[in-house]
Amino acid sequence: MTRGLYIGRFQPYHCGHQYILENIARKVDEIIIGIGSAQISHEPSNPFTAGERVLMITRALVSIGIPVYVIPIEDVYRNALWVSHVRSMAPPFDVVFSSNPLVVRLFEEEGVTVESPAMYEREFYSGTEIRRRILAGEEWENLVPVPVVDVIREIDGIGRIRQVARNDGDAQRF
Repeated sequence: MTRGLYIGRFQPYHCGHQYILENIARKVDEIIIGIGSAQISHEPSNPFTAGERVLMITRALVSIGIPVYVIPIEDVYRNALWVSHVRSMAPPFDVVFSSNPLVVRLFEEEGVTVESPAMYEREFYSGTEIRRRILAGEEWENLVPVPVVDVIREIDGIGRIRQVARNDGDAQRF
C-alpha cells in the first residue's frame, strides 16, 4: 500500500487542487491532505479556518475513489523541525507531492521521496486570484468545485473576505 501526502493552505480549495489530487489518486492507495498554516484564519490571505478548509476538501473529494485523510498542520516557524512536526501530525506516508520549493527541499533533506506535480492553469486556479475576484465582485465560482462554493456561501465566506480586507480607514463615519 502506498500513502501520499499533499500539503497546501487551501485558501480556498480550488479546481487546480482537485485536478492534482485526482492525478495523485491514480498513483497511491491513500491520500493524506495536510492543511498548512492551520492556526491562521480571518486574514485577507488566509480567510478560512482549518475546519472550514476540511469541509471544503472532504466535500469536494467525496467521489475520488480512495481513502482521504485531512489533517490540520499548524506552523512551527522553524524549518529545521517542520518535517518531523508534519510526521508527528499525519499518518505515515511514503511519498510527498508538492511543487513548493521549500517543502520539496525540506522533505528531500530528510530523505523523503518527493514528486512535484505541475501546477494546473495556475493563472486561474490560485487562492490569490479567487480571493481577488471575490473582493472585486467578479465571477469566481467556476474556479472552485461546486461543494466549495456551497461551503463558502454557508459560512458567509464572501462577507468575511470583504470585511477582513478592509482597514480602519474604511469604516463608516458616525
